[in-house]
Amino acid sequence: MHQGSHRDHEGAQKLFAMIKDVKVAMMTTADSDGQLRSRPMWNQDADENGDLWFFVKHDAPVTNEIGRDNQVNLAYSDPSNQNYVSVSGKAEIVRDKAQIDAKWSESLKTWFPGGKDDPSIALIRVHPEKGEYWDSPNATMLHLYGYVKAAVTGESPKTEKKAVDLGAR
Repeated sequence: MHQGSHRDHEGAQKLFAMIKDVKVAMMTTADSDGQLRSRPMWNQDADENGDLWFFVKHDAPVTNEIGRDNQVNLAYSDPSNQNYVSVSGKAEIVRDKAQIDAKWSESLKTWFPGGKDDPSIALIRVHPEKGEYWDSPNATMLHLYGYVKAAVTGESPKTEKKAVDLGAR
C-alpha cells in the first residue's frame, strides 16, 4: 500500500480520466538483453491510490522482465478523441487471491479459461511515477478548421501537452 493518493491534483485527475475508458494499454519492459519490448495489456480501472492493474499469466515473459527491472512504461491511445497518454512507473507481480477476486471480470475467461481460480493468474500492479498527456480538439469541424488554418497561416493546431508528476504526495 502506498501512502497518499497521487491522483489528487488537477493534472493527475485529467490524466486518469483520459485513460479510464481506454481498453488496451501497451506495456513496455526491458528484456534480459536490455532491449525494449511492448505488448498489449487489457486495462483495468486505477485503484484509489492511482495504481494501475493488469492480469497476466504468472509464467509470461513480462513477469520475468519485471523481476529483473521493474521500471515500465504504459502507452494509451484514444485516436477517436485525439487523446494520448504515457505513464512510467514501477511494476510488481501480485499473486494475492483477494486482489484477483476483487479485480476479476468474466471477460477475462478468454485468457484464463479456468476462471479466477486458474493457478496461472497473477496481477501486475504499476505504481505510476510520471505521466504525460496530449489532448487535442476532437470534433471534425475543429480538425477541418485546424487544417485550413495551418494551410493559410503555417501554424499547426494547438494541442495541450502536459507532464504530470504522479509520485506520492
